[in-house]
Amino acid sequence: MHIVIALIGLVVVFGLAFLASNGRTKIRYRPLIVMVVLQAVLAFLLLNTVLGTTLIRIFATTFETLLEYATEGIGFVFGGILLENKASIFFLNVLMPIVFISALIGILQYIRVLPFIIRYIGLVLSKINGMGKLESYNAVASAVLGQSEVFISVKKQIGLLPANRLYTLCASAMSTVSMSIVGAYMGLIPPKFVVTALVLNLFGGFIIASIINPYKVEPNEDILEVQEEEKQSFFEMLGEYIMDGFKVAIIVAAMLIGFVALIAMLNGIFAAIFGISFQEMLGYVFSPFAFIMGIPWNEAVTAGGIMATKLMTNEFAAMVNLQTLINAGTLSDRTIGIVSVFLVSFANFSSIGIIAGAVKGLHEKQGNVVARFGLKLLYGATLVSMLSAIIAGLFI
Repeated sequence: MHIVIALIGLVVVFGLAFLASNGRTKIRYRPLIVMVVLQAVLAFLLLNTVLGTTLIRIFATTFETLLEYATEGIGFVFGGILLENKASIFFLNVLMPIVFISALIGILQYIRVLPFIIRYIGLVLSKINGMGKLESYNAVASAVLGQSEVFISVKKQIGLLPANRLYTLCASAMSTVSMSIVGAYMGLIPPKFVVTALVLNLFGGFIIASIINPYKVEPNEDILEVQEEEKQSFFEMLGEYIMDGFKVAIIVAAMLIGFVALIAMLNGIFAAIFGISFQEMLGYVFSPFAFIMGIPWNEAVTAGGIMATKLMTNEFAAMVNLQTLINAGTLSDRTIGIVSVFLVSFANFSSIGIIAGAVKGLHEKQGNVVARFGLKLLYGATLVSMLSAIIAGLFI
């Protein structure tokens, strides 16, 4: 039955993408089929084999160790709150480690390890997805640097890109998540689903973009120029990345305070007027999509509410809701896995402003272009999350 529902889900996802396509006759189906098969193979390897379990355990253990190191710095600054009282404070436990992870990313950038990895993984991807080197580089770089920072590395080419290629770059930035916050996700949802989503989204972004926004890059246009960072001393660079990590933590904290409070207010208003909370109402709206993703019908409304929370606010607010339900033991393992995979992306309304603002800061005209197709970006990125969740659901 799971396989039948998954097939229906795939038909719905591809059908919705096809309906929004701006060049249906240009769609190249061979790379699409290859990437969907690759997604299925990778999901199986990660979730149902000893090799996959081992790789996920190594990845998760590495981040757990890094978070323990981060705790040393947090405990020193905040008077030992975490170390002595074992207090559970979201800002300290989940967001503050982003500062340390950001510093590590800066070091790996500085010693040229990350640029090497990003460039050559991107080149391999370009052979698989049938797109350009720039698009493939951008997808990998987005998963490491972040959805706004990645555009700085290709700013030489931003002003030269036609709208269709610019869309693909922005779609990759919205469908992936930056490595600096992966540890924060692992503190809220099971690590194996975080890793699985990271891998599946990398291909899913190209699959959906190839349907919604198909084009062929000519050989003379397939050029990758990566902007070299300004020469800095090691400690200048380190200070910059530490501050960037701190800014991300503060921004996420501020957005959570605002969005969670607004949702609480809307829940109260809807409950008083309609006898049902705002999140419950959204749960009913999104429940059919949750069902075709493979979630049992008796849990589809609850899962739909979490999905809607992610779309309307951000993934952190949705993950906090999911964590509460996980701790309460009210959801099945299957639902937890599928919803967790769905949540690991930047597909929400606030990301439209973040990406458009990042591009506009580098090239005003192109920033306006991004703003015009912002809703289509969110539409595509949500389909990417659904696709990854459906594929993962086959093996949970």
